[in-house]
Amino acid sequence: MSQCKAYRASILHSVADPSEVGAEASYEYFEDGLLVVENGTVIDLGSAESLLSSLSPEVEVVHYADALITPGFVDTHIHYPQVGIIGSYGSQLLDWLETYTFPCEGEFADSQHASEQADLFLREMLRNGTTTALVFGTVHKQSMDAFFEQASKLNLRVIGGKVLMDRNAPDYLLDTAESGYADSKELIERWHGKGRLSYAVTPRFAPTSSAEQLELAGKLLKEFPGLYMHTHLSENRQEIEWVKELFPERGGYLDVYDHHGLIGERSVFAHCVHLRDDECQRLGDTGSAVAFCPTSNLFLGSGLLDLARLEEHGVRVGLGTDIGAGTSFSQLQSLNEAYKILQLQGQKLDPFKGLYLATLGGAKSLYLDYKIGNLKPGKEADFVVLDYNATPLVGDRLKRAQSLEEKLFALMILGDDRAVKETFSAGASVHQR
Repeated sequence: MSQCKAYRASILHSVADPSEVGAEASYEYFEDGLLVVENGTVIDLGSAESLLSSLSPEVEVVHYADALITPGFVDTHIHYPQVGIIGSYGSQLLDWLETYTFPCEGEFADSQHASEQADLFLREMLRNGTTTALVFGTVHKQSMDAFFEQASKLNLRVIGGKVLMDRNAPDYLLDTAESGYADSKELIERWHGKGRLSYAVTPRFAPTSSAEQLELAGKLLKEFPGLYMHTHLSENRQEIEWVKELFPERGGYLDVYDHHGLIGERSVFAHCVHLRDDECQRLGDTGSAVAFCPTSNLFLGSGLLDLARLEEHGVRVGLGTDIGAGTSFSQLQSLNEAYKILQLQGQKLDPFKGLYLATLGGAKSLYLDYKIGNLKPGKEADFVVLDYNATPLVGDRLKRAQSLEEKLFALMILGDDRAVKETFSAGASVHQR
């Protein structure tokens, strides 16, 4: 039976990259808008005045006063097993892994624990308005079974994978090149393409995988067209030096992945703070994407991502929270920190560019912009309702805003999970504040 519903509020979405077309041409805005959804898909979008008269009388219209509807946020890099270590004190990357990450991930050998943490993670993600995410599991096959089971209950468009890690980690977290391949293959056959789920081949990073394991990761990508590849790259200077020691025969960190067939469309590299120009160009030429993780890069002291340089080389860039080194599930908070990172380098983050990075830019990085990322008719109805009166401070600031640009920027700087009134996935309400 057809289910049609309409949502009335101010509505804003990206239609193009502001860096390519200019801010004014990059978005569509309806001060008093109407979003019409049927069977999980957007079927119409426009001004309420023009669309209400054409609606069938039985269509329910939900009206949100003092609110803004935007597409659901896209998180291009996050670790679901690291929720328990957010806000842990005082380490840079390699110490962080040894001190906090590995012990926390060891607990996911227990399927019940993995299931409970997956549920907590997904609820927190939706509470912050994120409807699509590219997600790390742990080395345990059951960690991804638990994750995909929980995500499928909510009909979320998510991508995830079991971590591949056969060296330079505690024994209780190691697989082997062969077991990692076999477990991944089993998970791919069980979950990839089921509903709105997709699988990502997930070597943690080059130092924790042997050449044999990376070779088999490349083999999986060849065997199953449409898979993703998700890993870390050039986050920390000490890490880069370690990669040089472990792979002296390769021409650099990116070349390790390149040699094993791990770069190209649907390959997403988190961080990329310390890339060389030739590496930027190679990522651009191959259609690979970078996940910009502002709160994590600042928290671990990793460095400042040069967004302008990546874009000069044609690299696709999405936004990532990188929980648990990242400090917030909120992509509004990610944009807050991204703005400051770019300020320190003499770059500006226009609020319409921020909206693009958190929605359509992330969707393009994942090659999903034909399904999600904005609210054009035919797209999946993933959207979020942002409350203009989320806090007394936000309410007062937005009343003083003289333009849409000022209003959006204030939300980007002051907003967090409290700004999210309701989150929808495929037309269904999956979070209400």
